[in-house]
Amino acid sequence: MAGRCAKGALPHCQGLRAVVRYVQESVLSKANLKQNPATETTTPSWLVAVRAAQSKKATDILVIDLTGVTSFADTFVIANGANPRQIQAIADEVGLQLKHEAGELPISLEGYTQAEWVLADYGDMLVHIFSPKAREYYGLERLWRNGKQLEIPPE
Repeated sequence: MAGRCAKGALPHCQGLRAVVRYVQESVLSKANLKQNPATETTTPSWLVAVRAAQSKKATDILVIDLTGVTSFADTFVIANGANPRQIQAIADEVGLQLKHEAGELPISLEGYTQAEWVLADYGDMLVHIFSPKAREYYGLERLWRNGKQLEIPPE
């Protein structure tokens, strides 16, 4: 039952849906979710995710606008990490920055343990963090070539 909140065991977990990462990472929950008036500007969530990935030295970052192309997501953020630890660090940072800067929590997080392809679902945005080998194999850029590639503004 590691990582799960038993009724009455952890008061901060009662009634909250949580995403648990590996042991060293704290639980992402709505408990510490604050509306920050300074971040209620027009900074899109995809840009917050891109900046977080850049801060952890992600490479080959690409943003694809899928509005009108598919109904399940508006934006894909795709990035590479050099090794499993870096891929996990990028995924952690994206999750934390989206929580603190945009007030968003992932609906689901897949592939974190294997760290070849981490997929974080934020509803209208999907964040894909690949190893170079997995990115080449799956070729999302080719599969979603009908989407519009968004330019990432300089910092």
